[in-house]
Amino acid sequence: MNSSGPARGRHDHLMRGGFGDIHTTTLFPFLTPADVDSLHQAARAVDEARRDGNTVDWEWFPEHAAFSGRQVGTPIILGLDVAGPAEEGDQLEFLLQVVWTDQGRLAVDAVVNVACWCRTDHATHDVDALTVVVSDETSLPEAFWATATRLTGWLAEPHDADYWRAKAGLSPR
Repeated sequence: MNSSGPARGRHDHLMRGGFGDIHTTTLFPFLTPADVDSLHQAARAVDEARRDGNTVDWEWFPEHAAFSGRQVGTPIILGLDVAGPAEEGDQLEFLLQVVWTDQGRLAVDAVVNVACWCRTDHATHDVDALTVVVSDETSLPEAFWATATRLTGWLAEPHDADYWRAKAGLSPR
């Protein structure tokens, strides 16, 4: 269980806390107890991969548990944002999110995101990403493990936004 304590705060239906605070069967009622345990194991692996040894708060949106049709933006059901250290005015984030696709399928995304320093300001760039769509062949726990494994690999690489920009062939800061 995450050591960040009980769910803290509610802002516009956003819940935040340790992974153990999440009512996973409310968000994903189709999960078996073994599936829930698998998600918890993957979340622990992500926590253990953190260099600073701290756990991070997960965020979840109970009202997004049911697909409500196509909409502007991507409805995030469950997410984690690990902000890496960055120079002032810079940005480095490692994201893991369970979302709805436009077709009403669950997908799990893992993303490395950096601030943009291009002549045309794009705000941010996703410099590496993996999306696994849940289907008849891929369960939510399998998709979650695949993206959590990718995220833990990224967390082992340098926490330097310029490193990630160079790796993606973007302009340096």
